[in-house]
Amino acid sequence: MTENLTTGIFYHESFSRRSYLTIGTRLKDFPRAFEFLKKKYSNIEIFESEPVSEDLILKVHSLELLEGVKNDTLCSTAWHSAGGVVTATEKVYKSEIRNAFCFIGAGGHHAGRKTFWGFCCFNDVVLAMTNIWEKYGDVRFAIIDTDAHHGDGTRELIEDKEVLHYCICSTDYVSEDGLKIDASYIGLNPDEYPQLVEDFDRKARNFKPDLIFWYFGHDTHEGDYGDIGLTVKEYVKIAEILKNLAEEICNGKLVVVLGGGSSPSIATESCLAVIEELAKNPEMLTET
Repeated sequence: MTENLTTGIFYHESFSRRSYLTIGTRLKDFPRAFEFLKKKYSNIEIFESEPVSEDLILKVHSLELLEGVKNDTLCSTAWHSAGGVVTATEKVYKSEIRNAFCFIGAGGHHAGRKTFWGFCCFNDVVLAMTNIWEKYGDVRFAIIDTDAHHGDGTRELIEDKEVLHYCICSTDYVSEDGLKIDASYIGLNPDEYPQLVEDFDRKARNFKPDLIFWYFGHDTHEGDYGDIGLTVKEYVKIAEILKNLAEEICNGKLVVVLGGGSSPSIATESCLAVIEELAKNPEMLTET
């Protein structure tokens, strides 16, 4: 059987027209910007994100949260945002694609059982994990969150689950079992930031997940609203570390979920650079 080297891009046109995560439209250059990657790599496949089901939502969130999201007009992209992550995760888990990059219009990591805030509506990654657990049983997941802000909703929803959750934010914390970790970026130079990702790498190798999630927020980029001085150079380095980790310990199974950030120019440059790192393979390069 031929090894599947496809990098899936999950996107819905509504993400570029309106988005909870932008003051304007940060994804205004998409889907046009995909043409560059499609010309360069033969293993890029674009999927239209389908809406998540209410049945799955209610396995993770309360009915009150669901009704609140329905009544919040800024959450209009939430169903397709979460649905794309759910579908991408299942396709990666089943080796239908190698890895995935999920665009979103409404974020996920601040959404807990009963509350949502911070431009987030449904917790996309926890919904995706729940879908896999329901269908395939005991599957191990590791999550690294490099958005500028703490993924409090995700932490709440997986606090009692055997999931490695490594959140790079403004505080330091390690749970008694060593699986829930906050690593502070305060005081680090941008070129030192990937050292925290390398720490996650070591912990993930011990944990041995079946699939890795990366919450990628370009809000950390210099000039964006969570500016901690990072640039595309650091994002590419992080992508390289995580892709190599996934290749070595879980057959390449890596799902990248776009997080915070508002700048259209930063979004375009950053997302394309990360996707290119995911797709990069000498066999799939169509032009030099």
